[in-house]
Amino acid sequence: METIIPIKGKVTYPITLDASVWIFDDRKIELEEFLKFNSSSDENENDYIKAQSERWEQERTGIKPPINQSIKRFEKEKILNGSYVIPLEPFLSNAEPLTEGNHVQLETTDDEHIVLSIDEALNGFLGFAINGKPLKDDGPVHFYHGDGANAAEPFKNICAITII
Repeated sequence: METIIPIKGKVTYPITLDASVWIFDDRKIELEEFLKFNSSSDENENDYIKAQSERWEQERTGIKPPINQSIKRFEKEKILNGSYVIPLEPFLSNAEPLTEGNHVQLETTDDEHIVLSIDEALNGFLGFAINGKPLKDDGPVHFYHGDGANAAEPFKNICAITII
């Protein structure tokens, strides 16, 4: 299955996304954490900042607890077995939608077209891995609304994103 998703249409820069490399992207979020949706984005951002600052402090001071290798092994196994989503906003922002592009059309492999407002798309997330595996049967990606409204039934088989 092809994991390349183009962002095209009324954009300054048409770009292509490769969902197969997102497993290594720091912006990914565990699906379970995403489904626990918390409307306070400030709290979510503070948790992220706190985790990053702890990681930085540990690297800066050179303190490496004796269980560090087992933690790394655990994190690796967790990554290889986890289910993940990634925010769509950075990718849409990089494509720079034109001012007349106020809707986003998600195209599926079933030739369906799902139309969202640009704000809905900017707040949305793309699911790209379940149990550490790419979405082969109903992928390459799923679309989740940012508020978790369609968490039980995400839009599936998304193969292209067009700004209209």
